[in-house]
Amino acid sequence: MKIRTETPHDTDRVRKVITAAFGSPEDADLVDALRADVCWIPELSLVAEDEDGTVIAHILFTRAGIDGVPGLTLAPVSVDPAYQGTGVGSALIRAGLDAARALGEHTVTVLGHPAYYPRFGFERADTHHVTCTLSAGPDEAKMVLSLDGRHIPPGDMTFGKPMADAISAYRPE
Repeated sequence: MKIRTETPHDTDRVRKVITAAFGSPEDADLVDALRADVCWIPELSLVAEDEDGTVIAHILFTRAGIDGVPGLTLAPVSVDPAYQGTGVGSALIRAGLDAARALGEHTVTVLGHPAYYPRFGFERADTHHVTCTLSAGPDEAKMVLSLDGRHIPPGDMTFGKPMADAISAYRPE
């Protein structure tokens, strides 16, 4: 398996992987929309290829934050059903977190399975006084990770254009 940055040539195959992984095109539509959004970070859209060079998985981190403090959010993680349970998703998450660290990022949020993401260092958001008013999901599914050991700022998770607006006004202490 090889992990690399997504290229424009991968778009159709990534869409097929996401649709197969989730059983519908909704998440693939979201990724397509994010590619055109100000929160897109090309270096943090990664694919995994099999030995034949076929894209078998995809992961995406986009610009987000907590109360205007820039960070990332992780979603979606998509693995072709034929490769699920083989460690491909875990390898992509680790590679993505390493890439985010290399870019100097500090925090990552995720709305995900509470038994899966803690193995990568994610913790319940509410233990850091972080909320996510955009999601009605259970609190244990709302998680955060400090990529560099810095304090995770308290506040509400922010996504999309509101986050881009907040970043332009952000002044670190």
